[in-house]
Amino acid sequence: MSRREAAIGICLGLAAAGSVAFMAAYAAKASAQIEGLALFAALGGFFFATLGYARWIVGEARAQDARDTYPSASADRSGAVGNLEKAERTLSRGGVLTNLLLGALALFGLATLFPLRSLGPAPDGALFKTKWRRGSGLTREDGSVVRASDLEVDSVATVFPENAVGDAASQAMLIRIPSDLGPSVDGYVAYSKVCTHAGCPVALYRAATHQLLCPCHQSVFDVLHSGAVLSGPADHALPQLPIHVDADGVLRATGDFPVPIGPGFWERG
Repeated sequence: MSRREAAIGICLGLAAAGSVAFMAAYAAKASAQIEGLALFAALGGFFFATLGYARWIVGEARAQDARDTYPSASADRSGAVGNLEKAERTLSRGGVLTNLLLGALALFGLATLFPLRSLGPAPDGALFKTKWRRGSGLTREDGSVVRASDLEVDSVATVFPENAVGDAASQAMLIRIPSDLGPSVDGYVAYSKVCTHAGCPVALYRAATHQLLCPCHQSVFDVLHSGAVLSGPADHALPQLPIHVDADGVLRATGDFPVPIGPGFWERG
């Protein structure tokens, strides 16, 4: 192997070493500067190997298709045999460089897969579900569960699942209405507190008209009719949380909201 071919091989080795160094630095959670230097070495090795191959191996050879005369002279035959033997040696050396190139490319391809870990875990349905589960107690921000005797008629409370107090997506408005005005559980109904227009908290309640209001864009929802939109830019009702009262008088959810909370999703008409 000539010096030029050896130089190309060294460049390919540098590319492979840079790829390995990047994987090691990423696995060890090293600094971004070290990872960048490793990538620079890998890409630089490929660059100079490609440049050397183009200038030294491929070159600027010219081919001339001359008309042969038969039988060829003995000197021409000897030259042709010598050229074939030289080409065979060149192909053999090229095989070493090819193996180095394939190995370096394989390591670099493996290195490019490592950053996929930085994308984080899959959403796992988090865009469509909240923390409410069957049996979750309706819990205030201070951690106390709500009992059926706690709220007066026409009063409200912000509640969360007992194991997810403070979770923004799971917050709900618990309202006690006169039990003769509409479907309820001992006078209680609960709706998602996340507005279906832009995700603002639906934090206001008009007891006189039994309406929930979003202060951001003035969407109004009907508490007595499944959270239906009465006015404003919201285009669909507030999801209603299914609840019941257990034997100890504690208000609990019987499951999650039946539909995704918040602004409209693509499957909604």
